Amino acid sequence: MTKAENRAAAKAYHQERMRQRDEEARAADVAADLVELGRLRNYLIFKRRAHGADAEKLRSAIDDYVKQLTGDRTKLHAQHHSCG
Repeated sequence: MTKAENRAAAKAYHQERMRQRDEEARAADVAADLVELGRLRNYLIFKRRAHGADAEKLRSAIDDYVKQLTGDRTKLHAQHHSCG
């Protein structure tokens, strides 16, 4: 392998490594956002005294944002429950 080929291979390896790190950082950021959004949604459903259209709008907005992040609008719905 010549020096030029070696440099090109090292550059490609470095770019791939940086892409992987960016993906891992993005996944960690999304996971942290989902935890916080889950806490907020839980508060709106179970702990907030005022229920009605305003609370429903907030929950709907949270669900829309979760869909943008994950592609699944129901990602935060009943996470720790199983039926059957």
